[in-house]
Order: sequence, then C-alpha cells, then structure tokens
Amino acid sequence: MNISRWLSDNYIEVFGAITGIIYVFLEIRQTIWLWPVGIITSAVYIWVFFTSKFYADMSLQVYYLGISCLGWYWWARGSGHREQGTGQGEDGESGRKGEGEKGGLVVTRLKSGTGIILIFVFVVLYSVIWLVLSRLTDSPVPGWDSFITSLSIVATWMLARKIYEHWFLWIVVNTVSAALFLTRGLYPTVFLYLVYGLMSFAGLIAWKKSIKTSYL
Repeated sequence: MNISRWLSDNYIEVFGAITGIIYVFLEIRQTIWLWPVGIITSAVYIWVFFTSKFYADMSLQVYYLGISCLGWYWWARGSGHREQGTGQGEDGESGRKGEGEKGGLVVTRLKSGTGIILIFVFVVLYSVIWLVLSRLTDSPVPGWDSFITSLSIVATWMLARKIYEHWFLWIVVNTVSAALFLTRGLYPTVFLYLVYGLMSFAGLIAWKKSIKTSYL
C-alpha cells in the first residue's frame, strides 16, 4: 500500500494517535495541560470509533470530554486534596503535587472503601453496556468492548482524582485494547495503545516517587 495514500485516508486517526501519546506523556509528568490535549484526542476518537462500529468506545470518548473538564478543574483547584504541612490531604491520604503545580490536587493512594465502590461501579457499568451493545447494536465484540469501556471509565475518574492505582487499570485496558483494535485493522490505534501500555509502566514509577517524597 502506498504510504502517502494510506496517510491521506487515515490522517484523522493518525492525528488522534499523536495527541493521545502527548496526553499520556503529560499525564506521567502530572501536568495539568493533559486535560485540554485529552479533549482534542477524545473529539478525534469519537469519529474514529463511530466509523469502526466501536460504539461503547465512542460513547466513552464523550464521557472523556466531560471528565476532562472536571479533571481540569479538580487538578487546578485541589477539590479537598490540597497538600498539608503533614504531607496529607484533608481526607487523610498522603500525596504530593505534580511537577510545576502549586496548590493543586495531590497524588493519593486508593482507600479500601473507595476500591469496593469502584468495583461495584465497574460491574454495573459492564452489565449495562454489554446488554445495550449485544441487543441494540451490531457491535462485533460487545463483551470486550464493554470491558474496555467500563474499566476505562473507572480509571479516568481515578486519574481525575489523581489516585495512583489508576495506572494498573490502564495497563489492563491498553493490553486488551491493542489486541482488539488489531482485529479491526486500526493499526495507528494499535500502535497508540502499545505505546500507552509502555508509558503506563513509566507512569507507575513516576507517580510512586511522588508518593514516596510526600513527607519530605
């Protein structure tokens, strides 16, 4: 296949893949500008997933648009998790501001109570999305599509709250997504999710350092 022809036919998807990589890089750096970049990426992938019949993933991008605005606000204002003199947020969870952030949201660890709630939310979301996709759409993979979408919703909320453990969810999502999109011939997106997977491990390391130094 002629490369220039392929690029001209898939330039929207390629652009989305590039902005997506920038988004995760900014996420690792805990830079608040990840949110406007995320808005652009989501807008692009609404179209990409719609044309590929990944309806749950398309709907997920709409959710990303909304949570990106909310995350932008939370990261800027702190929303109850500002760094204290003791190195803890108001809810007792330890954390530290991201690079270049002043008075914003800090990195925290997932509490057991919150974790149980999120598991419940995931199960409910998965069940509802699977029923909708399997009965009301022509999605070729309703089960996997529902799994990716549900887990991504939970992970993105955790990111917006700057909860460290969200990186583990992204590793799972990125691995499954790369395999799934490969079956649909979305090669730039497959590459994007493979890069996402590698960057998720980098994010684990970078954010953990923030937590370790929270009392310094």
